[in-house]
Amino acid sequence: MSREFARRIAFTIGALLLFRLGTQIPIAGLNISTYSPMLDFIGRLSVFALGLIPYLTAAIFVRLLSVVWRGLSSLERSGEAGRRKIARVTLGLTLCLAAFQAYGIASTLATIPGLVRNPDGWFVMTATTSMVGGVFVLVWLSEQITRHGIGNGLALILSVGFIVAIPRDVAGIVGLLESGALSGNLVLAHAMFWVLLVAVMVLVEGACRNIRVEFGALDTGRRQLPAREAVLPIKLNSAGFLIPVTVAPWIFFLPLALAGLVMGADHPLVAAAYRHLQLGQPAHLILVSIAVFVLAFIYTAYVIDPEYTAKSLAQRNGIVSGVAPGEATAAYLDRVVSLTTVVGAVYLTALQVIPGVFDLYGIGLPYSMVVNGGAALVVVCTALDIKAQVRDVSLTNPGGVRR
Repeated sequence: MSREFARRIAFTIGALLLFRLGTQIPIAGLNISTYSPMLDFIGRLSVFALGLIPYLTAAIFVRLLSVVWRGLSSLERSGEAGRRKIARVTLGLTLCLAAFQAYGIASTLATIPGLVRNPDGWFVMTATTSMVGGVFVLVWLSEQITRHGIGNGLALILSVGFIVAIPRDVAGIVGLLESGALSGNLVLAHAMFWVLLVAVMVLVEGACRNIRVEFGALDTGRRQLPAREAVLPIKLNSAGFLIPVTVAPWIFFLPLALAGLVMGADHPLVAAAYRHLQLGQPAHLILVSIAVFVLAFIYTAYVIDPEYTAKSLAQRNGIVSGVAPGEATAAYLDRVVSLTTVVGAVYLTALQVIPGVFDLYGIGLPYSMVVNGGAALVVVCTALDIKAQVRDVSLTNPGGVRR
């Protein structure tokens, strides 16, 4: 193990321990010792209570805006200066979202009798500031992990948050098994299902369609690059998980919220719509499945823009083997990406609807972590990313010769 590799591992472990330490620091002013009825809930109200959700929401919103706004998309591809501008916009939106969420939580806490020592405006202000500051500390910490550690900082912090919940969930399931409230066969079936699903995730996330590309000789100043061959990999799941799954519920819940404001939340039509769109209801499963499937195609088209890719290949004197450059290459790439995305979209849709299907047929377990395909996918992708980075640091070349 090289010294640089060891340093990166130590830095990552230290940063994650710092993250876990922050989750144990409660918001100042809470009367935790004497307020036992909500002890489990209060235990989550640390300075990191908001986690990375405001930042991820802001990043997803900016990314979606770049899909429909060509100017923002061009800015992102213009170089480091453009990416810095987008990062500043994302942080500004994060501040607004975090302040709104933190103020709502602090105001609600102040109304619970006996929970806050001095439920006045000063508590609301300090609690709001603490939680907003916690968000930006986590954003900074995730960037440091990405830069100086191993793996993607955002994904690692999210994964650790999921993983630390597993022992509590398993202990709860064991308790229900001992009391006879759960069937041992059901728990065994869930365990076998998730082992199989994790294997499928590893297979799909590592699978890609390789397109052979030929580059002609290219003059670069005084040097001439010889003709060479390469491959253009297109992943089965190029859309990832967060954007399709996070945005899908907005498509029908935002219009429903507007209808509630206009018509009133107690209007029969609005109340019926909310009732049928609850998690586990058939209407919810159908609409979310359609939305995730469509969003996977939309976002993949942004990530792999066939026209942009064809233009980049032409600028580097490259052609897809057997395909004419220009519009023919763009059309060919569009066809390949569309066919490949069908598999990825079905895969993402299945992961999203797993909890709802379990609940619909009454075969779910009462712990969201156990039946959450998204959490499992984040952990699996993080592990695969760490594996790839460790291999890159440990090996000098693809042939596997160690340093």
